[in-house]
Amino acid sequence: MEIDMDMDAIHDLDFSGYSTITNNTPTSDDDYGCNWNHWSPVVNWDAFAGAHDDFHHLIDSMMCDGAAAEHLSPDDQGASNSPSASITEEDVDGEEETAGGDDSKGLRLVHLLMAAAEALTGATKSRDLARVILVRLKELVSHAHGSNMERLAAYFTDALQGLLDGAGGAHNNSNKHHHYYVTCGSHHPRDDHHHQNDILAAFQLLQDMSPYVKFGHFTANQAILEAVAHERRVHIVDYDVMEGVQWASLMQALADYSKTGPPGPHLRITALSRTGTGRRSISTVQETGRRLAAFAASLNQPFSFHQCRLDSDETFRPSSLKLVRGEALVFNCMLNLPHLSYRAPDSVASFLSGAKALKPRLVTLVEEEVGSAAGGFVGRFMDSLHHYSAVFDSMEAGFPMQGRARAFVERVFLGPRIVGSLARIYRTGEEEERGSWGEWLGAAGFRGVPMSFANHCQAKLLLGLFNDGYRVEELWTNKLVLDWKSRRLLSASLWTSSSDSD
Repeated sequence: MEIDMDMDAIHDLDFSGYSTITNNTPTSDDDYGCNWNHWSPVVNWDAFAGAHDDFHHLIDSMMCDGAAAEHLSPDDQGASNSPSASITEEDVDGEEETAGGDDSKGLRLVHLLMAAAEALTGATKSRDLARVILVRLKELVSHAHGSNMERLAAYFTDALQGLLDGAGGAHNNSNKHHHYYVTCGSHHPRDDHHHQNDILAAFQLLQDMSPYVKFGHFTANQAILEAVAHERRVHIVDYDVMEGVQWASLMQALADYSKTGPPGPHLRITALSRTGTGRRSISTVQETGRRLAAFAASLNQPFSFHQCRLDSDETFRPSSLKLVRGEALVFNCMLNLPHLSYRAPDSVASFLSGAKALKPRLVTLVEEEVGSAAGGFVGRFMDSLHHYSAVFDSMEAGFPMQGRARAFVERVFLGPRIVGSLARIYRTGEEEERGSWGEWLGAAGFRGVPMSFANHCQAKLLLGLFNDGYRVEELWTNKLVLDWKSRRLLSASLWTSSSDSD
């Protein structure tokens, strides 16, 4: 279950109902024998399989909503004013006829981007050459129009331009969003209220267009339910609670259990709060707690919500956490999902180290899958280009005719993420210094918790609701990976302290 967000009530972020949109229906059960009647406590599959379709209503509402409509790109049914936009969505047949030309132009853009990256960092480093290449790239790309590769190249061009100018890469995500309000369209200066609405609208669109958010939330929640079965008190420590969507679905599952069995456990969520001035979350931690409490009350689910303040450098101290004897402790860590703010590695490491010290029943980890760190900046640049190319392609495959909505999600979430990631690699080589956080946990002495058959089934059924280019891969016994065709996008893994026995 997830949140059905109606644009008329977007300010309240109401935890009520659910609908999802698909462009296809599952055609057959897979080799795991999963079907619509399999036991899956987190997800109400009848609701998924129903005829609910609020996507177009959401788009129409967004077009009518003044705050959100101001930030949407111009109508994608007409030709672009930019000389670089060679494709519109006016005529599908026309797109097919120009497919070969698009492939050729896409390859040319890749070569130019790679050349610009090499000019910035290679042995023959030349800022003048990089500047000339970027000028040419800007003539060929568009943020809101054209093929996936043209739009993607526009954001990578912006990232390289920021590196050339020495201005790219502030960790402050709010500044990066402001940069895109200014450069990606004719928008008035940023208004915090409108900016908040943009994030909310883009978040809902992202959920409708892709399984990225649901895959992480559902996999983690299913594992939590299995780990704390028969417990009377459950305490979840959440590294980045954001809008709290993940816990609304968990509460619903617990409430459904209590209808046919014993009363559900008391659920306590502790959300980490930060004192910094980074990008505003979809809601503040306090607002999230209030909404979750109201939602829990509507379900008669025993619930309490607390905050745990991080140090000024976002370090987590286990001693700052209030623990109650008899609670089943769970640590939840969602990292690098498209809608989440960047978190510094030292902060993440302090949280996971704290988990090691407190020995929770379960640690759920969802993170972006990154490729090999070989090849220095240029190698990592190309890997990022391939990664985000897969992300852009997957969203277009799900909603090929919703170009305006895709461009909106790209501008609010993906563009700033591209800029920030490349800037950190360029400045510090940060992305090269470590492997995955799953590898970090293994090296720190955690052991994997095997992924259940029900959890694997749930993931495969979820992906069946989207384009058939998605697949779920069991990389280890405790890790599921969401793939788009041959590219690994993100993973969910389960861990526990090696000294803890179930």
